[in-house]
Amino acid sequence: MTKPQLVLDIGGVLATNLSPLLWQLLAIEAAVSEEHLYSAYKREISESLWRGHLSEEQFWEWIISHVPTLNKVQGRAFVDMSLKPLPALAYIPEWQQLADIHILSNHLSAWVDPLLSTIRPFLNTITISSQIALKKPDPSIFESVISLLPLGSPVLFVDDQQTNLKQAVSHGWRTLLADDEGHWMNQVSMQLKQISHNQQQ
Repeated sequence: MTKPQLVLDIGGVLATNLSPLLWQLLAIEAAVSEEHLYSAYKREISESLWRGHLSEEQFWEWIISHVPTLNKVQGRAFVDMSLKPLPALAYIPEWQQLADIHILSNHLSAWVDPLLSTIRPFLNTITISSQIALKKPDPSIFESVISLLPLGSPVLFVDDQQTNLKQAVSHGWRTLLADDEGHWMNQVSMQLKQISHNQQQ
């Protein structure tokens, strides 16, 4: 009998989302409204960045064109300030006793590597959007993860975005919404144990 498969997002699950703090910090530095800067980012480069079509260096070039007083070192410091570990990281060793653990995140690998290095021994696979030119909720990124899992194994997916959970359901995965209060963490072990129990019947 194969273990259940636990697939975790990063932003809003294992670490804080970059928004809104990153854009607040950048907007203050640029002396422009956060809404103005963020809407330009979403319109011009967001899709390309998360799909890996735009390098981190090109991202900072774009940012600096809008925030001329910023340099890359300061910008990376803003990223680090915005990307903080969440309490769920401490549960990873416990969950690894119950399931194989996988990461599925829309992110830049360079930004999340330091965070993931602390739990890498407990992870079976890591799928980051910028590395495979796909992003959630594109069905293809879920299919890519499925190809890495034991055939027919039950999956529990945790994400903080309903659109991503909806896509996961269409692939037959169980889902759990990561709420801001962190109540979801108490549900993970319970659901994994229930999945294992159902497999034994």
